[in-house]
Amino acid sequence: MKNHGSHPGPLGQERRPSPTSDRRTFLRRGSAAAAGALLAPGLLVGCEANQPVDLDAIVPVPPTPTGPLREVRLVAGPVEVELAPGRVWRTWGYNGQYPGPEIRVREGERLRVTVENDLPGADTTVHWHGVPVPNPMDGVPGLTQEPVPPGGSMVYDFEANPAGSYMYHSHVGLQLDRGLLGPLVVEEATPHVAYDREHVLVFDDVLLDEPRPLSELSRDGDGGMGMMGRGGMMDRMMGRDRRQDGDRRRGGMMDGMTGGVVPPYAGLAVNGRLPEAPAEFEVRRGERVRLRLINPGGATTYRVAVGGHRMTVTHTDGRPVEPVTVDRLTIGMGERYDVVVEAENPGVWPLVAATVEGDSAPARAVLRYADAAGSALRDGLPEGLQTGRALRYGDLQSVETLPAEGAPDRTFDLRLSGGMMMDPDVWTMGGQAYPDAAPLEVREGERVRVNMSNMSMMLHPMHLHGHFFRAGNVLKDTVQVAPHMGRASFEFVVDNPGRWFFHCHNLYHLHAGMAREVRYV
Repeated sequence: MKNHGSHPGPLGQERRPSPTSDRRTFLRRGSAAAAGALLAPGLLVGCEANQPVDLDAIVPVPPTPTGPLREVRLVAGPVEVELAPGRVWRTWGYNGQYPGPEIRVREGERLRVTVENDLPGADTTVHWHGVPVPNPMDGVPGLTQEPVPPGGSMVYDFEANPAGSYMYHSHVGLQLDRGLLGPLVVEEATPHVAYDREHVLVFDDVLLDEPRPLSELSRDGDGGMGMMGRGGMMDRMMGRDRRQDGDRRRGGMMDGMTGGVVPPYAGLAVNGRLPEAPAEFEVRRGERVRLRLINPGGATTYRVAVGGHRMTVTHTDGRPVEPVTVDRLTIGMGERYDVVVEAENPGVWPLVAATVEGDSAPARAVLRYADAAGSALRDGLPEGLQTGRALRYGDLQSVETLPAEGAPDRTFDLRLSGGMMMDPDVWTMGGQAYPDAAPLEVREGERVRVNMSNMSMMLHPMHLHGHFFRAGNVLKDTVQVAPHMGRASFEFVVDNPGRWFFHCHNLYHLHAGMAREVRYV
């Protein structure tokens, strides 16, 4: 098989110190990093016709990781999965399953993943979402690598740092919405919180048909909620405001008031199971149960609550925070939260993830106490889904020392817009749509601020590849920008050379142009 994973560095250029080592030092100093990688033109049209990539023009080949080796094989290919009794989905996945197999490594291990492409007539890649890998390992076709052709393979080789809850997924076209996704867990050498049991929950929106771009969905009206969806402008004009919390704070996590075109999802799943046959997770009374909540979905933001229990948030996007106890939280595409649930209320309880945008029935999982034999699942939605304390970004306080705020070396002010009736299938950042958008140029060592204002009617979870950034008082790699004039800002230190992708993690907004390249110059 052809291997695209080995590329020599530019002649005459010295190898740089390990970006991971630099980042460790940086975090110990209390700084935050971020940058986001961009899609290639071929990616926006499916990547089948990508031009060859001059990888030598990106960054030198990073030093070989030195930690204990963990080898994994991922085969992307057709799969057939039963989402519920009698509901079979013929789609794509990894190693014959959906979601893909959980990859679990220890902090500091060297992770070497051989990705083989058995897809029918389609190129592919794998992106290690949230992990600050060296640029050639980032999995963006046309930007950091050549796509892997059918019958080909690529070796991704990087140090698994820092510890946290991450994910992996294809970064080619709309393949993520065909099921090419899975969880990646990097275990802490020393856990930030005490817990007795752990479960990983992967939320995803199930699209039974082949994904289609917004240009087709908006034209034929198959976008589920149409141009003015539930909770959007039309609802408010008619006196039907569906907001749950009335939160209009800058950069806040909002529970509704959105609209736009949404793909015609057949349902929302937890670990590949639809709500009529939910995944079950066993707990025992008295345990502290760690739940890793991961949302790699194509176009769904969720409100999450657990019946009969509260959640103590301990991590966001893999980074540890001061524990904060809430009744519900909102998790956008690309975000992750680790929470601890105190198992002190025996029975069989629903964990519910309700969509913020669209009309799909809530995703559902079940927490079943081991001593609850004969107990029935509690009916209805958890009270915490509508009442009680909702998590806000302002509640999150990093346990890592953050850099002092001050004047940045460079600032980008970007308006997020699109989805308007006159041009519903174009989404822009700073008035430009990728791939015709100008790169955001930065220099190594700078501290950069990005200010975003959302002029559209939909949430935008903005994700930056290759780095963490400071948003408020916490480190993250994905941040929601609320609709209807919502604002959010983040700062990052430019410390991981390359050409990086910065984009909305709503897959369809990304495909319609809401992306920019962050380019080291």
